[in-house]
Amino acid sequence: MSTFNGIVSEFPDIRTIVYCSAATREILLRLERYPCRINYAKGLLEARQQTYKHLSKVLKPLPLDTPTTIELRPGCEIQVTLFDANHCPGAAMFLIESDNKAILYTGDIRSEPWFVNTISRNPNLAEYTSGLKTLDKIYLDTSFTEDVPFQTKAQGIAELLCKVSKYPSDTVFHFQAWTYGYEDVWVALSKTLKSQVHVDDYKLRIYGSLKSRPSEARFSSDVHLTPESPALTGHMCGNTPHQGCLTPNENVRLHSCEKGAMCEVARRPSTVTIQPIIAHLPTGQHLAEVGVGGGGDDLQREAELDFLDQASLATLVNLFVDTIQALKEVLTQAVSTGRNIPLDWDITSLDNHSVQEIVQMLAERLVNSSKKAVAEDVTGQAELPKTIHFPYSRHSSYPELCHFVDTFRPKDVWPCTVSPTEWMRNGTSIASLFGRLCSGDEFDHDIIMRSFAERYALNNPHQRHDSQTTADSPPS
Repeated sequence: MSTFNGIVSEFPDIRTIVYCSAATREILLRLERYPCRINYAKGLLEARQQTYKHLSKVLKPLPLDTPTTIELRPGCEIQVTLFDANHCPGAAMFLIESDNKAILYTGDIRSEPWFVNTISRNPNLAEYTSGLKTLDKIYLDTSFTEDVPFQTKAQGIAELLCKVSKYPSDTVFHFQAWTYGYEDVWVALSKTLKSQVHVDDYKLRIYGSLKSRPSEARFSSDVHLTPESPALTGHMCGNTPHQGCLTPNENVRLHSCEKGAMCEVARRPSTVTIQPIIAHLPTGQHLAEVGVGGGGDDLQREAELDFLDQASLATLVNLFVDTIQALKEVLTQAVSTGRNIPLDWDITSLDNHSVQEIVQMLAERLVNSSKKAVAEDVTGQAELPKTIHFPYSRHSSYPELCHFVDTFRPKDVWPCTVSPTEWMRNGTSIASLFGRLCSGDEFDHDIIMRSFAERYALNNPHQRHDSQTTADSPPS
């Protein structure tokens, strides 16, 4: 989850108006919180409650790959250029330039090798990738800073298609697309299995907003805001409509309907679940996707145990009268990883249970899930499994980030996802992560972190760093 506060120190006059891609604007204005859209689908709400609808007048769309001059105040102008971020529909990087400053804000990004090669030859970035100019700073998606390689998206899709092709031709699959960014997977599955993908009305509305028809003239063309839009929602060829891969029809083999309102076909016991992970690790284990990089309740939400700090761990363990050692080990491991623990619960199913009942259910679920994961990793299965995992990270690995930064050789890098106490404990810094790839040797974030560490040491002289509660961002 991003800990960036949104303030770009190089351009402090950027305020009020929100500039974004056209696709982001259309999606954002239609987003609904999970309880609201589920209650609407069940008929408990008469009208949709769109969370960000009130922002319609401050969201200003900009085209991709097109430099745009924006006046911040009289006599103060900047030039802004958006680039696709290879993350999800509408996700964009921002190049912000003035006469004497230039920064690149990546937002969430997957900097695969092909993507970096494409960026390096973009005409609007050629000055910076060729060394003619130098970026003052890259504001970088640092969701992952461990030196672990990830499989590319292409490798992940190839693995998935190979796995699903082994199942009988009448097998029904449910793909848990829990957030945006898996659209290429839908398209690939649909083409390979020769089946459309059933999605709920909410997803159809969201993706349908990515195309429009400016004119009702007979041979007018649809305008699509993202490259994947025609394949998802269909298009017109002359006066002939061509369907996309997404459909409201339940009688298909592929499903991505919302778990809280899953259709009868997808709920069948024989349905095979397709679940993305971030990567296959060298140890043979899986790096799970849930809880990384935000957006966990964009399209689908289920109960999960929030990232625990040491204090929360102690409080939770004390709630269990007969806490077994296995449970303690599972929770302690969760603290060390810094990620949420998926519980495979529909969050609305917890409403009728007391705290004590939920705690007991939680204990059983955590231990059983841990045992199941170990068993799957160690034994494997000769028969076709009921759950298919495939690697498909929407965020960059650390080696990919290094490739990206090295392409630009900026003066400085600012991390947009940071746990200050974890960085202090592990001795992590911008200098250690990216210093060798930068043209400068002074890093603003490291200066702030040193100040943060000094203040912490003064305020907590008798405590070790590893007893700290994780903060979202360093105090200013």
